[in-house]
Amino acid sequence: MLTIPKRTMVAIGEAMLEMAPVGDGLYRKAYAGDTFNTAWHMAQLLGPSAQVGYVTRVGQDRLSDAFVQELAADGLEVAGISRDPERSMGLYLIALDGVERSFHYWRSHSAAKRLADDVGALDRALAAAGLIHLSGITLAILSPEARRTLFDGLARARLAGAVISFDPNIRPRLWPDVDECRDTVAAMLALTDIALPSFDDEASLWGDRSPEATIARCVAAGVRDVVVKDGAGVVAFQGDGKSGRVATPPVTGIVDTTGAGDAFNAGYLAARLMGQSASQAIVAGQRMAAEVIRCFGARAPRSRAREMAGLIL
Repeated sequence: MLTIPKRTMVAIGEAMLEMAPVGDGLYRKAYAGDTFNTAWHMAQLLGPSAQVGYVTRVGQDRLSDAFVQELAADGLEVAGISRDPERSMGLYLIALDGVERSFHYWRSHSAAKRLADDVGALDRALAAAGLIHLSGITLAILSPEARRTLFDGLARARLAGAVISFDPNIRPRLWPDVDECRDTVAAMLALTDIALPSFDDEASLWGDRSPEATIARCVAAGVRDVVVKDGAGVVAFQGDGKSGRVATPPVTGIVDTTGAGDAFNAGYLAARLMGQSASQAIVAGQRMAAEVIRCFGARAPRSRAREMAGLIL
């Protein structure tokens, strides 16, 4: 069974300003981003049982200040957040068609693109982590040189005992071409202990014909635990020396599917950090995702996220 050596987790990536529709042409400002959503939900679920931090880079403006202050108030460790005097946080707007969403981004000047520029700061941020989580978006926004710096830092942390979690979360528009995307994801899988892919992404990028084909490819790359999300479909997995499928219960009251996969990752990784099996953790992930898609935006209300801990951990 996969064991995470310390109840300390850091996620690496880009947090952005989120403008989420709330009806009648109105939008609510919040902060979001795939790995940030996961880390934030984990911090609410785990509370004092574990330490959860975020590694990114933001600006030196008031919106960046408010972001860091909000994270600290919500119980996250913010020592891994660096400041950039020349850049600011990116922004995205959610457009809804029923409950399905599309996104419009303004991120060309995002400070997070420089999150791996300081090797010493990166090593310090990862040094105490028992679990490190990142995504394909984390990799896509970095330059090739910065990716190599990040890979080297992850390799050192893994050698020291950290467990590495990776959600490929493929966004083709962030990559120069499909070959660079494939090469980078393949290199990341060689450093990965827990893979959390979505089947539609994997089928599109690699031509996988089934979730089991995705699992086989990840295992061949050296990944120990693989959990393949498939929207409302069955979750296929291989972990703890077992393989199987877990049906996803139907969800009522859906208003916005933004952040469903990130919330699943949060529930799954929080449960694993607390020593649950892969199959138990999948159920935790499903329950967390179901809660988030009943809310507007990528994150559940703070009070509800904290209440979920009693239901899934």
